[in-house]
Parts: sequence; structure tokens; C-alpha cells
Amino acid sequence: MIREEDVFRIGRLGKPHGVKGEMTMQVDDDVFDRVDSDFVLLRVDGLLVPFYMEEYRFRSDTAVLVKFEDVDTVERARELTNCEVFFLRSLADGEEEDYTWSFFVGFDVIEAESGKTVGRIAAVDDSTSNVLFEMEDGTLIPAAEELVSSIDHDARRITMQLPAGLLSL
Repeated sequence: MIREEDVFRIGRLGKPHGVKGEMTMQVDDDVFDRVDSDFVLLRVDGLLVPFYMEEYRFRSDTAVLVKFEDVDTVERARELTNCEVFFLRSLADGEEEDYTWSFFVGFDVIEAESGKTVGRIAAVDDSTSNVLFEMEDGTLIPAAEELVSSIDHDARRITMQLPAGLLSL
């Protein structure tokens, strides 16, 4: 069984494209530029399920047209509309500078000065130029390279120098 900590979110499936099962996938990670993979994982009824891609092509930097194996009708494609799309962390392992912020969902944030755990990253808000980590408790923390002191991939922790008073807002 694939666990949440083994994957990171890369996007969401949109509506069907055409009548042969092709779908639009909105991506917020450049994993397809970094890694060659035959499959992605979809959250279906709460479970992470691998779906193998017959083919995919980019429509833009954030939109991909994808055709999954055994998804051959518009009806079957509609069943998958709005499913979250994930990628295995183990396949994306590489140089740290190749990661996007969404890779760190599920990591704990440690405040560098105190050494205390701030919380776990639940999502990344990159809808503006100021990318934010959305913590499980709703706290928002700036996701900026200059704030990151260290990253421990094995322990799934990011140590950050947080601005004074940020956590008391």
C-alpha cells in the first residue's frame, strides 16, 4: 500500500478532452521535466492508486493532456475528474535544487532558533508570487529559500529561520 509520506502532490485532473478518454491535468510541479515515469498516482475514494499513462503532451506550462491505460471513454474519464495527482518521492530523488515547494508537503517545519516543531506542511499555496506553506493547523509560513537553514530528507524535516513574531500572529 502506498502511504501519504511516500508521495507528493503535483496537480489535479480536469475534465475529459475528446471522447477517447484523454483528460486535462493541471500541474503545479515540473516533475515531468525532471523525471521519466510511466505512471502517476491518483487519489480515488481516499486511496492512492497508480494509473499508467499511454501518452501525455503539454498544452502549456501548467496543463497536460494525458491518456491513461484502460480509460477509453469520456464516461470513465469523467469519473476521475477532480482527482488529485501525486508522484512517488523515491522516483523524484535528485538534487535539492530540483525540488519544487510541493515536494515538501508532509514534512515537519522546525524553528531553527528554538529547535521546536512548528507543525507539518499540509499544502503549498503558490497562487501568488509569495509562496506559502499551509500548515495542518492553518498557520501560513513563507516558503522562501533564504529562510531554509537545512533539510533532512530522511527525517522529513525542514529547519527554518522564521521571522520574529510570525508564529504569534
